[in-house]
Amino acid sequence: MTANIHIGTMGWSYQFWTELYPKGTLPESFLAEYSKHFDTVEVDNTFYRIPSKDTVEKWREHTPTDFLFSAKFPKRITHDKMLRDSGEVTSVFLERMSLLRDKLGPLLLQFPYAFKLEHLDLLKDFLPTLPRSQRFVVEVRNKKLLCDELYSLLKANGVGFAIVQQPFMPTTEMVTSDFAYIRIEGDRRKLNGTLGKAELDKTDDIKKWAEKIQTLLDQSKEVFVYFSKFYSGYPPGDVRQTLELLQPKSN
Repeated sequence: MTANIHIGTMGWSYQFWTELYPKGTLPESFLAEYSKHFDTVEVDNTFYRIPSKDTVEKWREHTPTDFLFSAKFPKRITHDKMLRDSGEVTSVFLERMSLLRDKLGPLLLQFPYAFKLEHLDLLKDFLPTLPRSQRFVVEVRNKKLLCDELYSLLKANGVGFAIVQQPFMPTTEMVTSDFAYIRIEGDRRKLNGTLGKAELDKTDDIKKWAEKIQTLLDQSKEVFVYFSKFYSGYPPGDVRQTLELLQPKSN
């Protein structure tokens, strides 16, 4: 498997993943156990609060040397303030996440539907303030933002565009940086997501995703892929299935 591919789940703190976490595994050991199987995770709880220094340092200590954390920007920045007057909280968040050092993957700016075309000037002013030493990716929830104006802005700042699979947005295949970032969310209206097993057979869809991922790898892109518990219902299984499909075929 190439070092340019990183496939994991959105979050890891799910005690109903009993196949992944053996009986008796304590919640504080979930991350260490998770990292025995996969080399990356997208941290969701940073969306709700900036983690403490101690928490971030424990994440780093409890994972292997090649593990990577992607993480969402706090909603205070992307949703509440929609980038306005957010310099101070952004600095705190970036400083805190930098404690991961070489285990820091892309940081995701996930905007709400209310962030529209007329707000692009806010993003235009915000992106140049971000440190070039870190990687960033933007996800939008308003269809009108799927436009050349946004793509050009991201390219100019070396920022990635999140390729998403979810019911309310079309899936584009735009790549605006030297890495691709794919979020496979599914539809939370169609399954439970907390049963600890696959509820929908996504085999055919995952084969198509694997083909798209392979195309990006062939273009020398570094690729990050994260599965939600609302895709098949069991993201660890989705990750394994995708990784198997990407294994080099023997003659």
